[in-house]
Amino acid sequence: MRILITGGAGCLGSNLIEHWLPHGHEIFVIDNFATGKRALVPDVAGLTLAEGSIADAALVEACFARFQPELVVHSAASYKDPQHWAEDTASNVMGAVNIAKSAALHGVKRIIHFQTNLCFGRPQKLPVPNDHPLAPFTSYGITKTAGEQMLFLGAVPVLSLRLANVTGPRLAIGPIPTFYKRLKAGQKCFCSDTARDFMDMADFLAFMDKAIALDAPTGVFNLASGEAHTIKEIFDLVAAHLGLPPQDVPIQPVAADDVAVMMLDASAAKAAFGWDIKIGFKETIARQLAWYDAHGVNETYSHLSTGKAA
Repeated sequence: MRILITGGAGCLGSNLIEHWLPHGHEIFVIDNFATGKRALVPDVAGLTLAEGSIADAALVEACFARFQPELVVHSAASYKDPQHWAEDTASNVMGAVNIAKSAALHGVKRIIHFQTNLCFGRPQKLPVPNDHPLAPFTSYGITKTAGEQMLFLGAVPVLSLRLANVTGPRLAIGPIPTFYKRLKAGQKCFCSDTARDFMDMADFLAFMDKAIALDAPTGVFNLASGEAHTIKEIFDLVAAHLGLPPQDVPIQPVAADDVAVMMLDASAAKAAFGWDIKIGFKETIARQLAWYDAHGVNETYSHLSTGKAA
């Protein structure tokens, strides 16, 4: 299959490349390397790279015209600076518009879109059902949700996945890499009084193998473990993994731009795709920490704000 991946140098995109290339798929990547790494898109057979932003309509159109993809996996997103509303709007909204238009023009069969669970805002019900109302309240959540809606306005069938926190090689966002990096360096940490849903990359990839079938279901689906685990649980597991004694750590109240608990009901995805979680929470975290032992942690990112937007 000919697959175009936006944001292919990021965590999810690069894992998909490594997973799919050996199966004979041809892959074309668009990435501006704002958070992704160039080395993750090597010069190998079956893999082509175009450097640039999906907000550049001419670039997107040229890539689609050149590659003629059958399938698009839209993984690119602006999220690393919560103050940068203009960049979020350009990449997450207009980028989606550019993809929808070029996909329709060049006969793409389906688009798979990765959506943040921040689209739900502060949940009215837990676990969050598939049909929960959308109520984003951050720049990232608002623009990603607008982009998702623009994709559905297009002519190409869309599968949009509201994702849990997917862990795996090169994960650079969230509490796991942050705690690992800081504790290993002997630095102090704090935990937010929050809980999150974590899913191992292997379970995510198993779902994606089903999702790329051209006759697979479309629409919106939660993809998650359906369990919430506190950030303090993560801290304790990382500390224990590093051989540190049990320790007190400050617990900070939920920030104004954060959500206390997020866990997603993935029963609709399980029924529609014949898929289920195979790797439990503790094994998921252990696998992630083992990867950091072997490869380390470089930069880390967060969608959370530390100030006011100008």
